[in-house]
Amino acid sequence: MSTLPEPPEVFLDLRGLFPPEPMERVLDALAALQTRQKVRLLIEREPHPLFRILERNNYRYQSTQPEAGLYQIVIEER
Repeated sequence: MSTLPEPPEVFLDLRGLFPPEPMERVLDALAALQTRQKVRLLIEREPHPLFRILERNNYRYQSTQPEAGLYQIVIEER
């Protein structure tokens, strides 16, 4: 029995963009996700409104701060 390879991650560098463009780009990427595919994004602030949308729509996310003023968020379906 063979397992299918993981699809490549979608990477979004949202640094320097003004609202609502970061949110729009993330939501567009989520709408196009394949099964088991993840979205990884970099942004200068934690997008708390996005987190609420993700929770309501059956996504899980992990937010880390690799350096001051930079957040990395990985999103996938539950």
